[in-house]
Order: sequence, then structure tokens, then C-alpha cells
Amino acid sequence: MSFSDVLTVVGGFTLALYLLKLSWRCWCGFRQFVLSEFWRVDVRTYGQWAVVTGATSGIGKAYASELAARGLDVVLVSRSDDKLQMVAKEIEQQYGRKTRTIQVDFNNGQSIYPVIAEELQGLEIGILVNNVGMLYSDHFAYFLEIPDSEQMTRLVLPCMIERERGLIINMSSEVGVRPQPLLSLYCATKIFVIYFSQCLHAEYKSKGITVQCVAPFMVSTNMTKNRTSNYLVRSASGFVREALNTVGRSSYTSGSLSHALQNIALTVLLPDWFRMSTFLIRKLRNKAEADQYDKTVCRETLDAKED
Repeated sequence: MSFSDVLTVVGGFTLALYLLKLSWRCWCGFRQFVLSEFWRVDVRTYGQWAVVTGATSGIGKAYASELAARGLDVVLVSRSDDKLQMVAKEIEQQYGRKTRTIQVDFNNGQSIYPVIAEELQGLEIGILVNNVGMLYSDHFAYFLEIPDSEQMTRLVLPCMIERERGLIINMSSEVGVRPQPLLSLYCATKIFVIYFSQCLHAEYKSKGITVQCVAPFMVSTNMTKNRTSNYLVRSASGFVREALNTVGRSSYTSGSLSHALQNIALTVLLPDWFRMSTFLIRKLRNKAEADQYDKTVCRETLDAKED
């Protein structure tokens, strides 16, 4: 066999492997985002109650409502009692499910967990949605960006293991999966959530526990200034409905077909070497400063008109 024949065989074999890998990814995506619409996991099998943190707005509220629509009673955890009561009333009236509310501020650290544990005592908790959202700047919102946030998982996991079934959903972000200069803290926290979820799933899947990490792109919520929903920017309710369909299909998901496709596109169009380049960092920094300047001018103009 000549050298050219060897290269032909190696090239053909490599091409076949890439095509096989591509076919497998396409099948997984089709199964996760298309077939799941018609072949849903019955979330009621996990238990009677779902606990949702950050449940009074955005993705957290959407998860609480969608889980109630699918037949679960819901424990709502947030810091505003007025909003908690309003959401609880909406769920009870619209879906006829039981609700409980727990008013705590996750900024208060360890002191809140005995309160939560007492309120959850005696409930058959089948699902936990870790969706505490905290806004640290004008541009980005952080999920689970608090010390010891995994304490919520520690509260409910033992009972799940005892019953040999349970679902834990941890919210991350697809934007922070790869290193991104000027978003160093954001990236670091999001990769923590992903690794934490993957390790927890590997440790406890044999005990009937599913741990899913949901890493979306842009979702229209208060934290993202309620951007107009479209194919790229999903509404909270629409995103959560799609994301819940992926339960049992994948332990890591972008949540929706749109966001999965965006992930593929950005991986190709924005490779790491370009994302980490000084050129792009300067461009992003200049744009941020320009946006801040425009906001300041606009604010000063409005103040002058009021005077």
C-alpha cells in the first residue's frame, strides 16, 4: 500500500468519525428539544412538592408556575413577602395546587437555613430548583452567587436519597461557560455551578437522583431589563416550558433549541483565541464606557427637564 493510499484510508476514517459524532449530536439535540415536546417525563413521579428559590419573578416564577401546571404543589422561597403572597395566590387560583411561602434573604448567609429547614419539615420534596438570582451590576445577573448557596441542596437531598428519587435543577449560564475577559467573576461562578451539578449527578444518580444543570443564553427577565422576546431572547415562561421538557433527557442543557443553536454558532464564530485577544477586550471595554456615558447624559438631560 502506497503512502497516498494510507493517507486516503486515514482521511476516510477520520471523516467517518466526525460524521458519526455530528450525527450523534444531531440525534441528541433532536431527542432533547423536539421529541421531548411529545414524550415528557412525568415530574409528579419525583414527589408531591417542588421547592423553587428566587420564585417571585423571572425564571424562578416561571419554574414555579410550570411545575404547578404539571401537577406539583410548590414551596416558594424569596425575600419579598408581598410578592410571595401574590405569586402563591396566582398559582393556587390558576392551577389549583397547594403552595407554601418562605420569606428569607439569601444575603443573610447561614442564619436563613434553619428557618427554611423548619418550614420544609414533613414535606415530600421531589424537586428543588436552585434559582437564587442576585444582581451585582447594571449589566449582568448572578445565579447562586452567594457563599454556601449549596446549603439548599443539603437540606433536601437526604430525604430524596431515602425515597430513592428526586430532581435538582441548578441554574447556570451558557454565556459564562468559557473564559471571558471583563466577566471573570461571572464566568467563574457559572463554571462552578456546572461542575458542581455534574459531580453531584455522578455521585447520586445510582440512588435515583437526577441533577440537571440548565445554562441558557438571554431570557427576558427583570435582570435582563425585560428585553423583547424573540427567537434568540426567550420569554421566561417559554424557556422554562422547553427546559422542563429536557428533564430525563440530559443532565446538562441549554434549555431550548434556540439557545443550543446559539451555543454552536458562537463556538464557531467566536473561538477562545479571539475572545481572549487584547483587540476584543478593548472593543468591549470601549463599548461599555460609551454605553455608560450615554446613560449619564440621558439621565442628566431628564433631570434638567424636570428642573
